[in-house]
Amino acid sequence: MIFITLNRLRGKAAKEDIERTNKILASEPKVKVLAFYWTLGRYDTVLIVEAPNEKTVMKMLLQAGEFAATETMVAIPREEAIKLL
Repeated sequence: MIFITLNRLRGKAAKEDIERTNKILASEPKVKVLAFYWTLGRYDTVLIVEAPNEKTVMKMLLQAGEFAATETMVAIPREEAIKLL
């Protein structure tokens, strides 16, 4: 499954947040990071991961609650979505 997470930092970005983010991403071996972007606008970062299920992603993201607000969506490849029509 593919998950897209939009993140807003709760405070000013700091180098410590980068270290904590790296630890969080490494904490769940079943989660594969496909892309991670810093963005301008409403959200500060966009994280795209592949994981076996929602619970695995939730377990990982709950660790970020102290310094980031997250909004996560499940993504389905366009070709698969078209088949559902």
